[in-house]
Amino acid sequence: MPLPPLPPLKAVTVTHVRYHRGDRLGHFLAWISLVPVFISLGGFVSHFIFRRELQGIFFFLGLLVSQFISENIKAWVQQARPETCALLEMCDSHGWPSSHSSYMFFFATYYTLLTYRGIGLADTKNKPLACFLPWFLAVLTMYSRVYLGYHTVGQVFAGATLGSVIGWAWFWLVNTVFCRYFPAIEESAFGRRFYIKDTSHIPNVLKFEYDNARAARKNLEFKSN
Repeated sequence: MPLPPLPPLKAVTVTHVRYHRGDRLGHFLAWISLVPVFISLGGFVSHFIFRRELQGIFFFLGLLVSQFISENIKAWVQQARPETCALLEMCDSHGWPSSHSSYMFFFATYYTLLTYRGIGLADTKNKPLACFLPWFLAVLTMYSRVYLGYHTVGQVFAGATLGSVIGWAWFWLVNTVFCRYFPAIEESAFGRRFYIKDTSHIPNVLKFEYDNARAARKNLEFKSN
């Protein structure tokens, strides 16, 4: 008895970025397209493992919310990708808005608002410099999606606008509404079990932790002597 035909194969496209062989700029921009993956896995996962701060956790939750909204809008609008999608094997997915652009502009917007609120930063003079890299990467990611043929200009600008708006709205929610519950989360059984903490009330977290680490080491040396 013949076997039923198998459904067509579909790739996991999170790290599946194509560029033309020999195109050095395309090769570079293909890696730039993976910046959201690096931020999620290398940045927020390591942040949770080693820092476990509520601001960082809610930052990451906001990125997930932004991605969820972006993907649902895509499914609702169902705007096709540019014609180059055939070469990229991406024609079975929709292009408006660009999820990569949405992700990166959410990240840049939220990070900038955190920076100018002075949460976790030491020197106010460094704020413009600290905010340059996220915005530079966001614009470069947006450009890479058009250059590599995954999106049209309109699709990446739609994603950038969506990400910026959600980033601002989520920042307002976290630091106006959700932050009221941070002390309760810290004192909960879950917070105590996993050492969840809120340091947003400390003006200079790096200096605070540095001073306390030095004081603990000196106290240990004093006791040993």
